Amino acid sequence: MADLSIDMCGIKSPNPFWLASGPPTNSGEQVMRAFDAGWGGAVWKTLGDPIVNVSSRLGAVDYYGAKIMGLNNIELITDRPLEANFKEIYAVKKRYPGHAVVASLMVESKEEWREIVKRSEDAGADGLELNFGCPHGMCERGMGSSVGQEPKVLAEITSWVKEYASIPVLVKLTPNVGDILDPGVAAVEGGADGLSLINTVKSIIGVNLDNLVPLPAVGGESTQGGYCGPAVKPIAMHMLGALARDTRVTVPISGIGGISDWRDATEFLALGATSVQVCTAVMHGGYRIVEDMLDGLNFYLDDKGLSSVNELVGLAVPKFKEWGELDLNYNVIARIDAETCIGCQLCYVACLDGAHQCIHTNQGPCQAYHGKPDHGANPRTEVMPPEHHTAGNGAPVQVPFVDEDECIGCNLCSLVCPVPGCITMEQVPTTAGKESWNDRVARGLA
Repeated sequence: MADLSIDMCGIKSPNPFWLASGPPTNSGEQVMRAFDAGWGGAVWKTLGDPIVNVSSRLGAVDYYGAKIMGLNNIELITDRPLEANFKEIYAVKKRYPGHAVVASLMVESKEEWREIVKRSEDAGADGLELNFGCPHGMCERGMGSSVGQEPKVLAEITSWVKEYASIPVLVKLTPNVGDILDPGVAAVEGGADGLSLINTVKSIIGVNLDNLVPLPAVGGESTQGGYCGPAVKPIAMHMLGALARDTRVTVPISGIGGISDWRDATEFLALGATSVQVCTAVMHGGYRIVEDMLDGLNFYLDDKGLSSVNELVGLAVPKFKEWGELDLNYNVIARIDAETCIGCQLCYVACLDGAHQCIHTNQGPCQAYHGKPDHGANPRTEVMPPEHHTAGNGAPVQVPFVDEDECIGCNLCSLVCPVPGCITMEQVPTTAGKESWNDRVARGLA
């Protein structure tokens, strides 16, 4: 098996799988059970002046029967006494000295930062994560995302903490900004030893249509919350990649946002994360999901011939380009495997109504839309796959066909097809060399 141990800006752990700051890291008893299950590290639920939380606190979006595609919360930082939290951090580190315990912190004044940094270090924390990302409740008090959205303020507070801290300092970034590079670079300039992102996305999860109250409801009212879960993964990956490829970001990154299984985690690692943090998936499935994460990552590294997870970190970053750098001469077209097609016609409908009208059947209104009499009367029969085949129950299957001259390779048909491998996107041979939009601009052709 490959070596899964990591060193995240001086914070060591037996594997890159950390619990993100949130309900799963609210107490020492929870973190101990998580470490027993296999997690390599945990970022403690954010510490600061204890607050009073509201009830209820969570809302979710389901999708076609799948529960919690996205989760919204209006919960704030710890509501437990700081003394209890620090005693439990000490107990966890004494019992699990080889695991990473990071204290997430959020306070206001410089003096408060000095005090809470000292108490975190005295409790034995391996590192600090500055919560500059919470998009609700705390930002109204001048903390959380109100700091993360102001690069100069973020850099200044980071420098305060670095003045007091003798352990590594991570800055947790908010996604609720126009360009993640602004706060990311500011954190590095302020002295951060590492970055973590993303925090939750500001959101309203829904409205109860019976009483017209936004969700989750608190006495007939609600507020904006923080959105997380599988739905935010693409947003998180873009921001991670943007930071990882920027030469001004010279510190390691802990990736957060929609990580639910080993594949998600591996993608984050390949896109530049040294560690990955998980919260929503644990709230949904419990601590034991890490077992599959560990096995999956191990098998993947072995399959790729990598001896250490550190060899994987950032391998996808050089292939993340701006649009203007992409090859305009690269083309693909759709091919439908007639033998596996079940005749559902989803590709035909999607292409006709949502794409470029290049997939046809022998029964559709093609000529009425673009003047091509190719439904049952296409003289170019060589582009048509077998018209029918017999399904397992003996019924005939109507197989759509692709007008390859019209196909622009958008991928929509392959994405809606319910049969794995039935529709493939195949490269069109060309003798033209690679040419990007930037190349054309440089040559005065665009």
